[in-house]
Amino acid sequence: MRRVLRRIRLASRIALGREPRLALDLHVPGAVHVGSEYGGWTLLPDLLDTSSLVYSFGVGEDISFDLELIALRGVTVHAFDPTPRSIEWVAGRETPSSFRMHATGIATFDGEARFELPSNEEHVSLRIVKGSGNDERTLSLPVARLHTLLERLDHPEPDLLKLDIEGAEYGVLEDLVRSGIRPRQLLVEFHHHLDGFDASDTVKAVEGLRGVGYRVVSVSPNNHEVSFLHDGAGASPGHTPG
Repeated sequence: MRRVLRRIRLASRIALGREPRLALDLHVPGAVHVGSEYGGWTLLPDLLDTSSLVYSFGVGEDISFDLELIALRGVTVHAFDPTPRSIEWVAGRETPSSFRMHATGIATFDGEARFELPSNEEHVSLRIVKGSGNDERTLSLPVARLHTLLERLDHPEPDLLKLDIEGAEYGVLEDLVRSGIRPRQLLVEFHHHLDGFDASDTVKAVEGLRGVGYRVVSVSPNNHEVSFLHDGAGASPGHTPG
């Protein structure tokens, strides 16, 4: 019953233009959910192996996705989050050598960005704010472009890129499109529900990715987490209505 009610509410929000209408582009047998209900993602694990490189942006206090993916496919995960609370939380846990934490965020520039503290102290996620912001409610933390991080770490483009970055994904995805970097799998949480964004921002971002060869292969029940596969990455064509 709860699932039905959620679908009804989502359909209503889509009809009102508060949520984007997201349709699947490809049918991909073998897609599975990896990680916890809260922190997990749908992806194609068979496209990953022990040589695969994963970049995971936005750690918070849930690395279930990263650790399960390491256990499942033996990948190397480079996780990025400049949030002091997140860094401390990860440091207090035993993690395998193939999980590597970096105290840097992703943005459309290199340097430092102002991050706004959450109004609810129980929450861990921070948002990049434009301008100086309220100094009492913001922190200045290091950020870099994806291209810069790949150069710093002397890495090729990742096989899988995950973005859960509280609204910064819109600019970062535009930068990704321009850069020519094309991870085979791209997992994005869209934040059109946050102040300053709306459904049209997500529609524009998805269309931009489609324009450079990405196809939607999964949309979460809440319409926020979207999984993309780049053309030629081994999926079976076949439009699925959404």
